[in-house]
Amino acid sequence: MATVSQWINGARPRTLPNALAPVIAGIGAAYHVNRHPDWVHVLAAFVVAIALIIGVNYANDYSDGVRGTDDDRVGPARLVGSGTASPKSVRTAAVFAFAVAAVVGAWLSLNTHWWLILVGAACIAAAWFYTGGSRPYGYAGFGEVAVFVFFGLVAVCGTQLVVGGKIDLIGVLIAVAVGSFSAAVLVTNNLRDIDTDEVAGKKTLAVRLGDYSTRYLYAFLITVPFVITVLLAFHHPWALVGLFLAPFANGVGRTVVGGANGPALVKTLGHTGLIMFGWALVTALAFIWGLDGGPHAEIL
Repeated sequence: MATVSQWINGARPRTLPNALAPVIAGIGAAYHVNRHPDWVHVLAAFVVAIALIIGVNYANDYSDGVRGTDDDRVGPARLVGSGTASPKSVRTAAVFAFAVAAVVGAWLSLNTHWWLILVGAACIAAAWFYTGGSRPYGYAGFGEVAVFVFFGLVAVCGTQLVVGGKIDLIGVLIAVAVGSFSAAVLVTNNLRDIDTDEVAGKKTLAVRLGDYSTRYLYAFLITVPFVITVLLAFHHPWALVGLFLAPFANGVGRTVVGGANGPALVKTLGHTGLIMFGWALVTALAFIWGLDGGPHAEIL
């Protein structure tokens, strides 16, 4: 029977920045269109994001475990794959987390834009079928695209919408930046597991691209947010504070391109998440405390 500590590790706390960063960045974007956000909606957005990422992590643990994909891992042991928890219990934990996200998300949608319930349903379906079902799309190389869309575009723009009331071009740019960071986190994870995934028949994007190209994909993805930082600064100069994270991103990028493997990539995964969280935080603070009242570029 798994201990509390093992259940916490099974939730993969290293991935929490993927849940927190989009909401934080979305709050900053929301301030750009509305300086009086609804803080109850902010709290609800955090609950939905955290519940979703815990749910997808337990769902991945369950699905990969029953398929045998996690039998031989480089990274931290998984609950089902290591035999520390039964598949049924891990599946139940995933369903419970998704249920929390669904209930809170439905309340938030009904109090803002009802059609967001459909978006939430799509998020839960994408979380489950990443490694679940008979033809998981994560095994076909579409994981990074899904992460970019759901933990970038949807999460940031969704937060801006429910907190600020609308989505504008600034919100979309911030969403692309966060989505690129989130995809870089998954690229690191899949680069680390490239050999074992290939043996297990898991055709991730890293397996399809190969080791060399995957490393440069990571470098590209972690560079995109800082290009966007410069673009944001044309509208709002305070956004340049995001460049303070660039040296750290350059450091982990050099580590990945330089050929880091195994445990070194486990650290890189965590560092990438922290850089994303830091970028989201300082960018949000820049928009919250340094707004210049410039014109808004609405697209929705």
